[in-house]
Order: sequence, then C-alpha cells, then structure tokens
Amino acid sequence: MKKYTVINTPVHNIDGIAKVTGQAGYTFDIKLPHMLYGKILRSPYAHAKILKINTRKAKRLIGVKAVVTGKDTLGIKQGIWRRYKELCDEEILARSKVRYIGEPVAAVAAVDEDTAEEAQDLIEVEYESLPAVFDPLEAIKEGAPQIHEHAEQNINVTRHIEWGDVEEGFKKADYIREDRFRVSSQAHVCMETHNAVASYTPEGKLTVWTSTQSHYYIKVLLADILGLKENDIRVISRYTGGGFGSKFELDSAQFCSALLSMKLCRPVKIVLMRDEEFMATKRRTPMFYYLRTGVKKDGKFLAKEARVYTEGGAYTAMGATALYLTGFFQAFPYVWQSYRYDGYRVYTNTEPSSAMRGFGAPQATFTAETQIDLIASDLGIDPIEIRRKNAMYPGYEVPGQARIQSCGLSQCLDKIEEWVKSRGKLPLHRGIGVAAYGFMSGGIFNWFDTPYAFSSALVQVNIDGKVDLYVGSQDMGQGSNTTLSMICAEELGVRLEDIRLHMGDTDTCPVDLGAWGSRETLMQGNAVKMAAADAKRQILEFSAAKLGPNIVYDLDIKDRWVHLMARPERGLSYYDAVKETIRGKDGQPIVGRGHYTPHRKGMISPAYSFGVQAVEADVDPETGKITLKNCVTAHDCGQVINPLGVEGQLEGAMAMAAGYGFTEDLPMDEGKILNPNLVDYKVLRATEMPETKVVEVETYEPEGPFGAKEAGEGLTNPTAGALSNAIYHATGISIKNLPITAEKVHDAIRDRERKKKAKKTDRVQRTKQK
Repeated sequence: MKKYTVINTPVHNIDGIAKVTGQAGYTFDIKLPHMLYGKILRSPYAHAKILKINTRKAKRLIGVKAVVTGKDTLGIKQGIWRRYKELCDEEILARSKVRYIGEPVAAVAAVDEDTAEEAQDLIEVEYESLPAVFDPLEAIKEGAPQIHEHAEQNINVTRHIEWGDVEEGFKKADYIREDRFRVSSQAHVCMETHNAVASYTPEGKLTVWTSTQSHYYIKVLLADILGLKENDIRVISRYTGGGFGSKFELDSAQFCSALLSMKLCRPVKIVLMRDEEFMATKRRTPMFYYLRTGVKKDGKFLAKEARVYTEGGAYTAMGATALYLTGFFQAFPYVWQSYRYDGYRVYTNTEPSSAMRGFGAPQATFTAETQIDLIASDLGIDPIEIRRKNAMYPGYEVPGQARIQSCGLSQCLDKIEEWVKSRGKLPLHRGIGVAAYGFMSGGIFNWFDTPYAFSSALVQVNIDGKVDLYVGSQDMGQGSNTTLSMICAEELGVRLEDIRLHMGDTDTCPVDLGAWGSRETLMQGNAVKMAAADAKRQILEFSAAKLGPNIVYDLDIKDRWVHLMARPERGLSYYDAVKETIRGKDGQPIVGRGHYTPHRKGMISPAYSFGVQAVEADVDPETGKITLKNCVTAHDCGQVINPLGVEGQLEGAMAMAAGYGFTEDLPMDEGKILNPNLVDYKVLRATEMPETKVVEVETYEPEGPFGAKEAGEGLTNPTAGALSNAIYHATGISIKNLPITAEKVHDAIRDRERKKKAKKTDRVQRTKQK
C-alpha cells in the first residue's frame, strides 16, 4: 500500500480558484451600512515636539464626522514584546513628540475619501523642530540627540551570544580575516496595503476586519491599547494579500479605524496609500556588520567574532527579535568551536525597522557567506569544499542555543556541486556563487506573553463524512490553508476534497500565534495532526467493535477505507464507520482537539531547514550591469507536504531575495524616504528573473507533522550572498554593501583599473629614477 495518499502530491492551493476569479473577498472589498472613510495625518518632521493640534476647521467641514488625536487615546504605549513593558514604546497616535517622518498625529472620519482627504489638510499642527539623528553609528556618539528619554546613547536593545574560548581560537588559527559590511533596508511591497474596517456597537463590542498575519495578536494588542476586554473584540481576516513580516504588529489603520468607530458607533474604513505603505509602516532592518574569523589552513573553522549595529528607527517593534536572530544565524549552518556575538539596536529618527522575511537571517547570511568565499579564495580552497568541511549534521548541538535533529546540508552541497560541474567552463565575465543557509520552523520564546498553546486546532467529522477543520493560522499567500488541509486529510484517512477549512476569525477559531518565522507547517500542522488523530481514534474505537476481529489488530483509515492494518482487504467504508460512531455516541458529534507548544527545544526553534543555493550571473565590465542567468537551490524541508507549494515558495523567496541583493533600496534624505512608489522602488520584475530550479533533499524531522519542517522563508537568506560570490568569481571584486548595484560594480572596476594604472606608472617612474 502507498505510504501516503494525500501529502507529497502536487496540489494547487485550495483557495486558488477564488483568488484568480475575484471571488475572494479582501478587507479592501468590504462595504458596510453607514460606513465612513478614514484618513491619517502624519508628521512631516523626523523629530519634533507637538505644541498644539487645531482640529476646528476640519470638524466644520461638511461630511466630516470625527477627528481624533493622541489626546483621545488612553496614552498607552504598545508593542509586540508584551512580556517586557520597556520595549512597548509606541503610542501609534503621538501625543507630545514625533520621532520619524510619517508618524501618525491625527485621524479623521468622513462620508467619503475625498472629504476625509480635504479634512486631513485642514488639521493644523504646530511643531517645535528638534535635532535629529539618522545613522546608528552617529546616534550612539556622545552629544547625539536623544530620541527616547530612557535610552542612553540611543541604545534600544543589546544581545550577546557566546560559546567556547574565542581568543584561544584566534591564537590557534593559521589565518584570520576581518571584514566590514553594510546591509541596506528593504520594503515589504505587499500587493494589498495595510487596511482595516472597524465597527463598534453601543453594546461595547468591536469587530475589526483587517489584512493581518495574526488575528489573535491584533485582537490582544487592540484590547491592550483601547482598554477593552479581549473577548469584546472580534478580528476577521479571511484573505491577506501578502505580509512578509509587515502585518503581525498593530498598525495605524487598525488602531485609528477602531478609535474613530468607538467615538461614533459607526463602521470606519482606512486603507493606506502606497506612499504611506513605504514611509509609515515597517521595513527590513539595515545593519552595520563587523566580522573577524579565524580558520586553519585546511579551512577548518575555529573562531568567529561578530559585532552588529542596527538602524532600529524610532520604535522597538520586532527589532529585538531580529537583533538576536541575526547573531544566531551568523553562525549557521556551520560548526564553530568558538563564537562571540554582540548586537546593538540603535534608535534613529527614521521609519521603524522590524520583521521581514528572514527575520535578520538574510543580513547574517550575506555577510557570512561572502566572507567564507573570500577566505576560501585566500587559502586556495574550493568554495563548496570549505562549506562541506564545516557543515552542521544531524544530532549537532549549537552550544546553549539549539539541537539539530534533522539536517540534509551535506546532501544539498553534493547536489549543488553536481550542478556547478555540469555548467563546465563559463564565458568571460560570468561567475557562479554559492551560499549555504539554515532557518527556523517557528519561534520558541514567548515574547508576546500568551497564556495559550502556541497552536491549536479542532476537527469535527459530520454525519456525511465531510470534515470541518478549524485553525487559528493565517494564510497570506504562502499556502498554509492547503498544507494544513492536506495534513488533516492524510491523518484522518480521507481525501483533500473532504476537508472544509475555517480560519481567519477569532470568534470561531482556536488560538494560533500567526504566520511568522515559518511556523505554520510545523506548529499549526502538529496541532491539526493531533486533532485529526483524536477524531480518528473515536471512529476506530467503534469500528473495532463493528469489525469484531478474533485477535487484536491495529486499525487504520486510508483513502476512506477503515481496515485492519495486517489485513487491509478486511474493513468497512469510512462513511459507514462515521455513521456508526455518531450513533454509538448517542448522536454526539465526532470532535477532535489538538494543540502544540514546543518545550525543551533550545532557545530558538524546535526544527531547522537547510539548503544550498548557486547563482550564475553575467557582469558587463563596461557598465557594471548584472544579469542573473541561473539559480539552483538544493533544499531540505523534511518530508514535503505539497511539492507544488514548496516550489512556489522557493521561487518567490528567491525573487524577493534577489531584489534585496541588487535592485531594492530605501535611500533617505534627513529621514525622508526618497522613492516611496513602485516607479522608483525597483522590485525585481518577471523579465529579470533567471531560470530557476529546485532540488528537494528529503529528510525526516521528528518534531514535525509527518516529518515536515520549514519550506520557503529560509531561502530568502542565501541569494544575496550567492549573488555577491558570483560577482566576485566573475570580476575578482567583492562588494560588501547591499544592494549590489551596477553603479557599485562599475565604480569598483574603475577603481581597480585606476589603482593598477597608478601602480604601473609608479613602477615605471621608479625604474627611470634607478
């Protein structure tokens, strides 16, 4: 009998037809009776005191129903790190001081958007401009403007990781290399901008429809800041048009629409414009990296020291997490005898930086993998061989941090080596770069301070055999709805079309912490598998009595057939078994429950994916133009649940990572983003995508459902490093600042030629003098 009947089979997303035909209803599509439209007034200053806000003219405008400012709030500072109140430092509607351009200071609700925009312009705010600081290395200097009163030298958070004797490791090293890197910012560029519709009733109940990665988080954060009870708030998010880390914190659209609705007892809708999305939500964290690495002459890694200063922006957000993770993944996916990391998150008068796909790991992987290729070149070692010599392996323990149970890194290196060799001799000015990576399958630390299980699920089997699956997870395009339905169907022994999924509603779904850190397949998947197993157990108990075997046999359900495992031909229909079970339970429904919270699994995650990527690129030596030719990834995500979904995730991650590597940036002038639109912000286009290939390396992860683990987000990590290494092998030039633009490559080539010419001229002159 086939091992699996549902999983490991390519399946199109179960909500795909609804999306491509326009049947899927997003928050943007919601229209309610008597609904008003909101707009948010934002600060034009990077750092200023708010002296006075005059809303009289705006309130007199016909069609305006309400205007709110920070004075209309409870004055509570909020943040996603609820366990540590000192890290909850953002008011959303500023009361006395603004700290970045785009910070909300007032919001208006009117009968239509045009009236709301007109009223927005009528709000008069008197500011007192304050000295501002935009660079984290300047912000920590003595005498720099202080952004938050509690933060000396503008240090927001520090993180330290260390194991082994680092100084002894450097003493034993045959070769030590030091490098400095600067990694830039990146915008999430979700197709659906941040938005919300809030409706407050006279009975004191608040319903919020919104685009989010975690409706549970938004419910709790709104309760915190509005002074309501959690269960007086309902958050609904049926469809989310992309998130990438930008949509699991409370945002200005959600808060301001709720505040206005509470004032009016009418629904209020706020949709951010694209320029607001760029300048007033969150972004990837820019980092200044220093690396010092000691190795033996055969390439064995001995010691590494990493020091990082991050541009945190005006508020903490998820920056504390990114600061720790970038230090953790700086050591991945290799075995280091000793390692020391010190990270400093610095407040600046810029848009807050926070979570974005990879959560600090892309910055770490770019810097680490770029330096590894430079070390290999200096020592005359093959780039793949130096990685193979130091690769993590199953059972390895990262001292004090993590235990690696499954790891297919060596097999991934083998697959990429085969592909590189198959390319043969490359044309002039073309290079292949490789980069290895690992990533988490959900986070362990309870920084949100939830009392609930990290993931929960409920399965109800109905009289006709159809199955209702209730989950608290959020599908934002990554395909988790399909993955979870497949896990449920496989465990229960039915077909995918038998599953009816319910999600996106805090009133009807059990708690799940949301879609971030690649957690849904493993964490929510485990809860779903447990709930389905619970329901199956009930069916099998009654089926055993019905079959009446004369010896003890184990029973199972496969493809709607309840059978004796040792004699699969003997059994009964799943449908008949369900009916008998419900009758035997005196008409009670078959309900299975499941929950999952990782315990004793280290500091970071219960499981890790691994992979190696190779990027082939052309470089025009005259212009510096980079052309991506090929991208091949060997990927270990444990047992594949949906091969088609994994392929889509990996290709999407590669596109986002390649954009981060050489086209996307957020340049600023005195804290103002200069390209807040999709004309000037260069997202990688489809025509710029290279040929891509994914090679799955299957392992079995004991902690995951059916052996599955993370698949997709981790691939955001290696592309910039692989691209950097491809350019290095094509030109001999290493670019250590992201993004790697044509201008930077061109300037580096010209600079090298000038130096060569100057050196030659100097040599000729010395010869003449002799």
